[in-house]
Amino acid sequence: MKPDAIPPITEDDIANYLANTPDFFERHASLLAAVQLTSPHGQRAVSLQERQAEMLREKIRGLELRAAEMIRHGQENTVIADRLQRWTRELLLTREARDLPVVATRELARLFLVPQVAVKVWGVDAPFAAETWASGASDDVKAFASSLSLPYCGGNPGLEAARWLDDPATVQSLALIPLRAGAAPEAFGLLVLASSDPQRFAADMGTDFLERIGELTSAAFARLRPVVPAVVH
Repeated sequence: MKPDAIPPITEDDIANYLANTPDFFERHASLLAAVQLTSPHGQRAVSLQERQAEMLREKIRGLELRAAEMIRHGQENTVIADRLQRWTRELLLTREARDLPVVATRELARLFLVPQVAVKVWGVDAPFAAETWASGASDDVKAFASSLSLPYCGGNPGLEAARWLDDPATVQSLALIPLRAGAAPEAFGLLVLASSDPQRFAADMGTDFLERIGELTSAAFARLRPVVPAVVH
């Protein structure tokens, strides 16, 4: 390169100059009206002001969609919270302890539109040992329930718990919720929610709501378990 050669001006040079010279368009206001850009909605040329207006309208539309989505999620959460409150109320109003499993599964199906629901409870107090929901869980199922730190969601690979349902052949996805007494490592029951929709209980879904269901069910079913006498020191 010759010593006196001047390097060509690049687009970056122009962009940097305009960015660092904010009063340029104040001194050359007529240039703004002369600048023509290609519209994203076709090949026609539009002025800089019109292009900026289009960009602003697109941004507003995006914000409106986000706001609508937030409102929809808020409404859905309100509906879920209302249903959870009504389900909990049904459990609290159940006078006979032996009716709790039937009420819990029936109202879960009704209020949350779950096609099939079942539950098994083991280690129950003697008066409840003959109930249908207190038998039929194998040692493998009990060990599996105890191994779950979170509810299981996903397909039905021939799980034994799916056979507790009325129509296990139609199950495409299910949720298995372990029942525990507080932070006890051993589960004393397993709640099964099932659907013919493969996406209803998908493997990647959040489990926060199902965990709340498990905690409330476990607390209600405490009435079914033997009372442990307090240790006097």
